Amino acid sequence: MKPEDVAQYLVNHPDFFNEHPDLLSDLHIPHPHDDRVISLHERQAIALREKNKILQEKLFELISFGEENDAIGEKMHRLTIALLTASNFDEFLNGFGYSLHEDFSIPYFVMRLWDLHCENMDYIEFSPTSEDIRAIAASLAHPYCGSHVANEISGLFTQETERLQSFAMIPLSTTRPVGLLVLASPEADRFYADMGTLHLKRLGDLIGASIARHELTANTTQAVSHNTPDEQQI
Repeated sequence: MKPEDVAQYLVNHPDFFNEHPDLLSDLHIPHPHDDRVISLHERQAIALREKNKILQEKLFELISFGEENDAIGEKMHRLTIALLTASNFDEFLNGFGYSLHEDFSIPYFVMRLWDLHCENMDYIEFSPTSEDIRAIAASLAHPYCGSHVANEISGLFTQETERLQSFAMIPLSTTRPVGLLVLASPEADRFYADMGTLHLKRLGDLIGASIARHELTANTTQAVSHNTPDEQQI
């Protein structure tokens, strides 16, 4: 008889030990961690303690994940308020940059925007971008994380390129693709291939919505100025 047959027999006959109670005290089982021999009761107690330890470890892991998500949620909340209260593109950039550096501890990032209307196009974010960068942004259905990016992307960081070991690329959209946000770190495991990208996607959505808001405000201001020249002189 195979061990599997014995196990299946006991499963199929749950009253076996009720019918043979003496076996519970007569059976002796090797201890799982040393050479001692223990009773079935002791072995069951050890199994329950080990199972309880595993469950506790899983619980602590879930609590840790929950606390981490709460912390990220609080940081995203502060960033949302900063972007909502920004009255111009300068304040938008300042609030956005402060949040990435101070709250999210991201040492390096660049953002490139295109096909947008802004009163001042001298910002580095509006620097001309190649068709390759635009194609990369358009190809991203979700944020990308990993150690390998095109030279066009790593070259955006100029002097810091050799130090950077991991990257996250986040496409930016309003009603259309308008840019690319690239985060970078000298730590190889900061942005890794299998990491979750939900919060990165939400970050991209938030920035895209804020850009759309400032673009709409700029367009409205231009329209009012164009339609009311007398007020413009005032």
